[in-house]
Amino acid sequence: MKKKAPLSADAGVNTRLAHIGHDPFSYHGFVNPPVVHASTVLFPNCRAMETRSQKYTYGTRGTPTTDALCEALDELEGSAGTIVVPSGLAAISVPFLAFLSAGDHALIVDSVYAPCRLFCNAMLQRLGVEIEYYDPEIGGGIESLIKPNTKLVHTEAPGSNTMEMQDIRAISEAAHRHGCVVTMDNTWATPLYFRPLDFGVDISIHATTKYPSGHSDVLMGSVSANATYWPQLKETAITMGICGSPDDSYQILRGLRTMGVRLEHHQRSALEIARWLESRDDVARVLHPALPSFPGHEIWKRDFKGASGVFSFVLKAGDDPVRFKAKAHALLDTLSLFGLGYSWGGYESLAVPVNLSDRTIRKAPEDGPVIRLQIGLEDVADLKKDLEAGFAAAAAA
Repeated sequence: MKKKAPLSADAGVNTRLAHIGHDPFSYHGFVNPPVVHASTVLFPNCRAMETRSQKYTYGTRGTPTTDALCEALDELEGSAGTIVVPSGLAAISVPFLAFLSAGDHALIVDSVYAPCRLFCNAMLQRLGVEIEYYDPEIGGGIESLIKPNTKLVHTEAPGSNTMEMQDIRAISEAAHRHGCVVTMDNTWATPLYFRPLDFGVDISIHATTKYPSGHSDVLMGSVSANATYWPQLKETAITMGICGSPDDSYQILRGLRTMGVRLEHHQRSALEIARWLESRDDVARVLHPALPSFPGHEIWKRDFKGASGVFSFVLKAGDDPVRFKAKAHALLDTLSLFGLGYSWGGYESLAVPVNLSDRTIRKAPEDGPVIRLQIGLEDVADLKKDLEAGFAAAAAA
């Protein structure tokens, strides 16, 4: 049967998203890959079982469905291999467990995703790993923090909630001079707007729950590695029995097909709302890397190809911190189009109050509470009306 022609090197991003990860003619011409449910895989004889001389041997080691998604992600990331796991947090914890042992030292960015901090403090430290948090804007200066036992440097850009930008290339170069593995949570940008491995990162991490899914109904994470670290990552996932399900893999692969179109809309709408918020007297600051006023804007402009739909703002609330929560809650409780819910990357807009009490370096701002927005696919005019009602309620609180 006819084989699909390979994509040309200059194919556009949406063309690539529409065609990567599956050859229809490898399975009777059906456009989408089959959903293969598997635990047991049969071998034709004992010799094949002993030598594992067939592609599939057990459900935890992959199926045609999970492989289709991993191949698509490798195409996007430029990686040597990818594993899919049941959540974004699992996508962080598996490589940490793969590359860290008792007695090792790990540098973790202080603006990290909060559940990652909890995993480090509650699990890794209990296992004998020394954890140190560093300023997200340290850049190449991170070399001064590297110890003889430093084995891993974890980055995230922009930072969770407060959106600090990191000089990923400078950090990677410094870390590699000392033999450290560099990991990056790149969920915000996706590989469409930033490819970590092109900037020296060894392990690219995504909560595919977010933009690759796009519909707020799938939990999954992915971890993509360069050739140096892929074997150890793969072996760890197999040893731990961590794997993504075929059904979820199918849904993520389906979501990838429209991710480019959706991201363009998220980006455009979020920037319009961010600029509008920046013009308001009741907003102290807008934390969005694509705004020229943002401290990390030049790094974003230099390294990133776009911005997604998540950013934060500081609500102007006077100089009495006691009033911060009341004003933030008044604003948020008034919203009707913006849902109050965790996660992001779906079609619906969300808003959450930000808790920064776990920070050790980048503390909460003193001029008001931080509110994070996820701008969905709704019309901007309607979202502005919703926020207007929230600001009115905050003013009256």
